[in-house]
Amino acid sequence: MQADVNPESLLTHRFMQKEATGKSESQHLKDHLKVKDKENAEIRDTLAHERTELANERTFLAYIRTAMGLVLAGFSLIQFFRHQVFVWIGVALIPAGFFVGIVGLKRFITKRRSITSKRQQYTPTSTMHAQVAVLQNKEAEN
Repeated sequence: MQADVNPESLLTHRFMQKEATGKSESQHLKDHLKVKDKENAEIRDTLAHERTELANERTFLAYIRTAMGLVLAGFSLIQFFRHQVFVWIGVALIPAGFFVGIVGLKRFITKRRSITSKRQQYTPTSTMHAQVAVLQNKEAEN
């Protein structure tokens, strides 16, 4: 059950806050919005990291899809066409497909290590900004 909020007590509380800190209500609101903006920046940064990881996975899947297509095309040419030109093209496509798959795997692993490294080096700042804002408010009160 929600407690009833007395508008008079809320106004009295805000007035007391204003007198205690020497700040107006608009200044409190600005401080609060600054802290929220920093929190939102951290969320945006976290989502950017996730988008980067997902993009790397999508790229890897595209390499695998291309590699499989090349290998299957090679086997199809060998199986369905008896002319030597198609057989040799098929024989060339099979290792090319494996090569593309290996290159894709190598690039995926390298990029994943880079992303992980950068993510570990990243320092979220919103909590630090919030702590700094609290300290500044305390210093302003004194």
